[in-house]
Amino acid sequence: MKSIKEMLLGKRRNPLDPHIFHQISLIALLAWIGLGADGLSSSAYGPEEAFLALGQYTHLALYLAVATAATVFIISASYSQLIELFPTGGGGYLVATKLLGPFPGLVTGSALVVDYVLTIAISISSGVDAIFSFLPPALAIYKLYVKAFMVIVLVILNLRGVKESVVILTPIFITFVVTHIFLIFYSIFGHLGELPLMLGDTVRETHQAIQTQGFFAMLFILLRAYSLGGGTYTGIEAVSNGMQILREPRVHTAKKTMLYMATSLAFTAGGILVGYLLIRVRPQEGMTLNAVLINMISQNWNWFGIPIGTLFFYITLISEGLLLFVAAQSGFLAGPRVLANMAQDSWVPHRFSHLSDQLVTKNGIWLMGMAAVAVILGSHGSVHVLVVLYSINVFLTFTSAQLGMCVHWWKVKDEVDHWKRKLTINGVGMVLTFGILIATITIKFMEGGWVTLAITTSLIGVCLWIRAHYTQMGKYLKRLDKTLMSIPLPPAASSSPLKDAKAPTAVLLVSGYNGLGIHSLLAIIKAFGKHYKNIVFISVGVIDTSKFKGVREVENLTENTVSNLKKYVDLASRLGYYSEYHYTIGVDVMDEIEKICRETVAEYPNSIIYAGKLIFKEENFINRLLHNQAALTIQSRLLYSGIQVVVLPIRAL
Repeated sequence: MKSIKEMLLGKRRNPLDPHIFHQISLIALLAWIGLGADGLSSSAYGPEEAFLALGQYTHLALYLAVATAATVFIISASYSQLIELFPTGGGGYLVATKLLGPFPGLVTGSALVVDYVLTIAISISSGVDAIFSFLPPALAIYKLYVKAFMVIVLVILNLRGVKESVVILTPIFITFVVTHIFLIFYSIFGHLGELPLMLGDTVRETHQAIQTQGFFAMLFILLRAYSLGGGTYTGIEAVSNGMQILREPRVHTAKKTMLYMATSLAFTAGGILVGYLLIRVRPQEGMTLNAVLINMISQNWNWFGIPIGTLFFYITLISEGLLLFVAAQSGFLAGPRVLANMAQDSWVPHRFSHLSDQLVTKNGIWLMGMAAVAVILGSHGSVHVLVVLYSINVFLTFTSAQLGMCVHWWKVKDEVDHWKRKLTINGVGMVLTFGILIATITIKFMEGGWVTLAITTSLIGVCLWIRAHYTQMGKYLKRLDKTLMSIPLPPAASSSPLKDAKAPTAVLLVSGYNGLGIHSLLAIIKAFGKHYKNIVFISVGVIDTSKFKGVREVENLTENTVSNLKKYVDLASRLGYYSEYHYTIGVDVMDEIEKICRETVAEYPNSIIYAGKLIFKEENFINRLLHNQAALTIQSRLLYSGIQVVVLPIRAL
């Protein structure tokens, strides 16, 4: 009978299966859906915010449409170069870390994490608001609870696996694309005769406005609208952050995905702005501008008495609302990957780089989901509040990534071809994104943008504290390694002790060949002398995000695990004990340790399992969060099965 976990999340995946990387990776089309929905869904609110910011000068929307489409392609081209330079992924965080330094990398990574949490929160909130607009008003009291519930649903979908979550949401994405392509084509090509008049009016009204208001005043209005529509560009960086989930060859798949994203976003956002202008859309109470546009072009559609215009109106708006749920996927796909990269650099707890049975970064998914729920509850699910918090951090990331690339091209200008062209692409991208960043901070700071900056700054402070803690512990462990790994070893015995499976046996859990493992072994020998005749070393090679990039990386992990275990066996043999090693490779440390311990105890019935654990002077939640609790967990799991596990205390500092 299936367990609840298996019913919700599906069967475990075998990371050692040579075909598993192909099975769970995304082709460009699915990657466009999973990672590109964030940017495409922004056409539900980005163009509207920009258009409304123009006020009475709506004729500037034509320039705005061109600028929006051009910006999308410029940023996408810049990130395509980033993908080529960093094919293993990491996005803006890795670029800033490698090219600008650890602290710029930390700032960029923290900004990305906060932005992806807000992506989930605003996408879910907007989507639920859109759906509830078709429901009886009496149900509105449940809206906040539904928003929190939908986040949990997406958490479960993503815990099942990346590909599964994307495939389930694919029909929504396709419906949105088809309906909006038709909407834009009908808006433009259905009014081709008005295009020359619109172009003439735009030139004439622009000239008049400049004469009456001044060139710089009109430029300010245009730039303000351009910056307020900055939410349109969010999500473009998601591909570079999610490279690990793309089908090989990853660079080719990523660049194709970027092309799909850029083309669809530029067409949709620019086309909607032109549609507003051609159809002469004006705000109406209780309706978005997109809803007004759809209604104005479809309200008179009838086919044999059937109001197909009304049907199109509802299908288009519902798909728009549901796409916002799909857009939350970019937060769940790319956010945990950023956390995993930061964990490998010790900015966040190391466990955020661990994979689950479904080969997803489960801790990152849970953190992103729970943080999004907290943001939704804290803002009461108000899109008006969330939209103010949104988009600032993504342009901070854009700018730092582009700056890093510019620094790189300048440093290697004598080593690469066409460096000027590459520098120009990233340079233009940096100027654009930096300009939007400054304008967005200036305009939105007092409206609540300071909250985003405060949250990001707080996260940076927490990360600095975590890094300092790991650095201090690393220095101590290095001293322990230096002391214990340099002890003189007795000469190898002429004959090795014989195995006696029924004799007293010490089973020692180790992780790498290091001072902690040697300390534990010597502690056993000091306490029990020659009581134990056999010593068995057990180790689990943990497949985390840094190693789950192909079959060869897993093979390297296996070779490294075996190599370290052989060193322990050699040490125990020199000390006069029969010794051997057992190992396994997996993603769930506790499950793998429990399984191999049971097998070892069955082979050596008179054995006791030992596990070393760092003991701090003051044990607290932070220490438990930042350091492995495997010893206590495995002791708890095996105790009620009659298997003795002794925790060996090791003074931390």
